Amino acid sequence: MTNSKKISAPVVPLRPAKSPQASEKKWGKAVMKLGFSIVPSLLLRAQARLGLNPTQLAVLLQLADYWWDEERKPYPSKAALSDRLGLSPRQLQRYIAELEAAGLVERIERTASHRGKLSNFYDLSGLVERLKELEPEFREVSEEAKAKKRQVSRRGGLRSSKSTSQTQKN
Repeated sequence: MTNSKKISAPVVPLRPAKSPQASEKKWGKAVMKLGFSIVPSLLLRAQARLGLNPTQLAVLLQLADYWWDEERKPYPSKAALSDRLGLSPRQLQRYIAELEAAGLVERIERTASHRGKLSNFYDLSGLVERLKELEPEFREVSEEAKAKKRQVSRRGGLRSSKSTSQTQKN
């Protein structure tokens, strides 16, 4: 029998040790453990363009917090939304009706197999489509602003066509 020595090599982890996520650094781990919602910044930036008052935006943000999967529409109860927003169920219904009239939300009735009513599904595809329509315009403005920022950072900065033409005349 051969007497072989065991050589131990360092264990290389498949994944690096978890470092705190940026969101945990900003908000704290305990806060983030309670959950988070992904909302496009365009929704917040385009609030005025969408014609949303602050409460309508808050209702949309609450609905988005319940929308976890693309295929599964959110279905929070009116009571849950009312509690979160500090609105009466009737006020909430009015705001949702306004969002529906604007084409941003569609209420879809849900019923149980025994014909009892359940909380509505809320289809946000109207909002998604509206944001997709606005995106090119917001992107163009953003790109123009970045280009101007790059220009102003260069030697000579921004020169208006008048100042350039006057310099050429002199």
